[in-house]
Amino acid sequence: GIDEREVPIRLAELQEWVGKVSAQKNSILTPFTPKEYRTGDVITVGPRQYFLDIEEEDRGSHSGKLVGNTVALYLSNRSTPTHRAKAIKTLLSRIIAADFQAEISQRVHAWNHRTVDKPIKGVFLKYNHSNWGSCSHSGNINLSTRLLFAPREVQDYVIVHELAHLVEPNHSDRFWALVKRFMPNYPEHEAWLKKHGGECDF
Repeated sequence: GIDEREVPIRLAELQEWVGKVSAQKNSILTPFTPKEYRTGDVITVGPRQYFLDIEEEDRGSHSGKLVGNTVALYLSNRSTPTHRAKAIKTLLSRIIAADFQAEISQRVHAWNHRTVDKPIKGVFLKYNHSNWGSCSHSGNINLSTRLLFAPREVQDYVIVHELAHLVEPNHSDRFWALVKRFMPNYPEHEAWLKKHGGECDF
């Protein structure tokens, strides 16, 4: 709704602001800087390391699988660089999530037993950017695969956070009292996510 002549001025102001913020927090632009993956790259996710093997083929879609500790990706040579980069991140997330699924599910159930002890329908790892986790009305615990890059204690905090939603569905005072009861130092983990969350991604 501003005058057309003001647009360049406002854009210049925003550009200056982005420069100042990114200088103060180096990691803030990380989510907007695409990673480049090549065959032979080593991807470290928590305590595990994966070797990357990328093959481009004349095919209509992208696919991949885990062979030992090697992530083999089969990419379509018909896709654009942008679509290819997005497909790699999605495939890496899906394949590595499957490798962690049993461990994460076991930890969620163990924390549930020690804390709220409520029925859980399922535990799911999803490539989610809008939040670190969620709890559905049906009792599903959903965790972002980006959380796999966080320290174990931070992962545990998000698990406890979502389990508390099985009792208190919103972020009321009762909810935070419940989280604090099970994890008194939870603000430390929230602070870690705010500071380093942008670095947690494929």
